[in-house]
Amino acid sequence: MTLRELRYLVALADLRHFGRAAECCHVTQPTLSAQLRKLEAYLGQTLIDRNARQIELTPVGEQIVDRARRLLAEADDILRLTRQHREPLEGVLNIGIIPTLAPYFLPELLRRLRERYPKLQLIVQEDFTANLVAKLKDGLLDAALLALPASVADLGYVERPLFDEPFWLVCPPGHAVAQRDSVDADAMAELKMLLLTDGHCMKGQALAICRAGDAGSDEADFRATSLETLRQLVGAGLGCTLLPSLAVSQLPPGQFVVRPLREAASRRIGLVWPSTHRRRDELELMAGLLAEQAPDGTWPIKAAA
Repeated sequence: MTLRELRYLVALADLRHFGRAAECCHVTQPTLSAQLRKLEAYLGQTLIDRNARQIELTPVGEQIVDRARRLLAEADDILRLTRQHREPLEGVLNIGIIPTLAPYFLPELLRRLRERYPKLQLIVQEDFTANLVAKLKDGLLDAALLALPASVADLGYVERPLFDEPFWLVCPPGHAVAQRDSVDADAMAELKMLLLTDGHCMKGQALAICRAGDAGSDEADFRATSLETLRQLVGAGLGCTLLPSLAVSQLPPGQFVVRPLREAASRRIGLVWPSTHRRRDELELMAGLLAEQAPDGTWPIKAAA
């Protein structure tokens, strides 16, 4: 039996609706239902009358909810007490990050946080955006570094912008693009473009930039699973691609043709977390630290006037 399971039960008792209780707890409805059945199995008691027309608790379920409220209140008091005597950003945080950002930003991220908050222990998970958002909703992550918008702000999540990262066109040596100072969308429509596979949010961003609908059939394109694979394919002379600035900064010098886009395009990187997270003030502090100095090659977010 865990405090999380008891919180799910109390939320269901308050809202009398599985979907709304799951949303309140920032988990999916199947997750909440599975955890409540696990709690019932552990206690050996049916707590929820699932045959009623409306969600009802059994008599023993009502008694357990009353005790759970007191237990959760005491647990919250313990957390408040320990936070009063704890330095900010101390202890463990589980952070997610998208694969097209992780290899290039993680070293800088970890260095900055280690220097400012040496008692912070980050556990980092690299995954696609959809998977990271699902883990946030299920409480498996405290926050995630994503390309914004992550389309969860209206679901009770904070999306804090950190910096804008421009895209560059990268081609093999000797390519005709080398004769241009910059490349426009019409020119890109004539290029053999190499893109990422489905699941990468950057694939959609790249398609929007190069207007892939005008560039030939999808069947003729390669689909790579990582930016490193794209780099190798471009280096082998198989086509061109779009790379974000942090990835471009790590290309071997002299081995690629890199040109800016005439119609400047970028992606916005941000930190996302549940608005009701118990450490939301610390996550805001982390976001502020990461935003105060944009990495080389990216653009800082301009403050609103």
